[in-house]
Amino acid sequence: MNLDIRGGGVSKSRVLVTGASGFVGSALTEKLLANESFIPVCAVRDLDFGGCAERVVYELDKGLPIEALKGIDTIVHAAARVHVMKSSSSDDLSAFRKANVEGTLKLARGAAEAGVRRFIFISSVKVNGEQTFPGRPYLATDTPAPIDPYGISKAEAESALRTLAADTGLEVVIIRPPLVYGPGVKANFQKMLGWVHSRLPLPFGSISNQRSLVALENLLDLIVHCIRHPGAPGNTFLVSDGEDLSTTQLLQRVARALGVHSALIPVPERLLIVCLILLGKRALATRLCGSLQVDISNTRELLGWAPPVSSEQALDSVAKDFLEAKKK
Repeated sequence: MNLDIRGGGVSKSRVLVTGASGFVGSALTEKLLANESFIPVCAVRDLDFGGCAERVVYELDKGLPIEALKGIDTIVHAAARVHVMKSSSSDDLSAFRKANVEGTLKLARGAAEAGVRRFIFISSVKVNGEQTFPGRPYLATDTPAPIDPYGISKAEAESALRTLAADTGLEVVIIRPPLVYGPGVKANFQKMLGWVHSRLPLPFGSISNQRSLVALENLLDLIVHCIRHPGAPGNTFLVSDGEDLSTTQLLQRVARALGVHSALIPVPERLLIVCLILLGKRALATRLCGSLQVDISNTRELLGWAPPVSSEQALDSVAKDFLEAKKK
């Protein structure tokens, strides 16, 4: 909180958001704009982006000039290299490191030099790994075990940020979300909405896994909480909706939210896994049938935080947005 000596009151906190044109970044910018306590500054590749009045040009691997960071109180680093199709694993890891490790450190070093107080790094549960065993959800204190280049780069960035924080006093906060969904969601979640809405029979009626998801609104609420909370710096937080769902349960809830019949065929889970592996779809089998749970008790206790939106409410919002988009 910044004291405004001239006015005798409290000034607004200037929050720079990288990736401000992305799914999470744009929604966060809107949330900050709606709150009188904040002035968002959008760090984007294209200054034509109209998400907020203050904008700076930002590229993942280049950081920002010190002048652009002067007067910023908090940085929320939501920009990242997420995935690139048709690239070799060695080139892939090198590119991820350049953007997600080297780029993050350039930005954070500049922040420390410019006097930025807090740096919130949006990492990923992939730092923990890809799959959990029954009854053993990931903890924020677990030893990182990333597998893919994205997860490895995020883990390395986290480690480097902790070292920088110890050396400079920059307040570093790390948030590791699982799959984020909300109105306007794209990629696989959007495909799933289309499958369910089309009423196509799907062989996913007997999957008993457990997966943690996080609604966009819940993630944004936690980020804002971490901007303000004095106990956030120096900690790593896992986040979710606080309720884990099987793939079957998720599809059933999506169908209900869309107002359609759930056309799920109860194919035995083991048979489904074998078929997908034989088809060369091992990764898909893991996503559909494997478990990935996170324990957010540490987040609740340290921050006094709880997800403000239930998964059912969030899925209703996603379905409403999807149906409205279909009408256009």
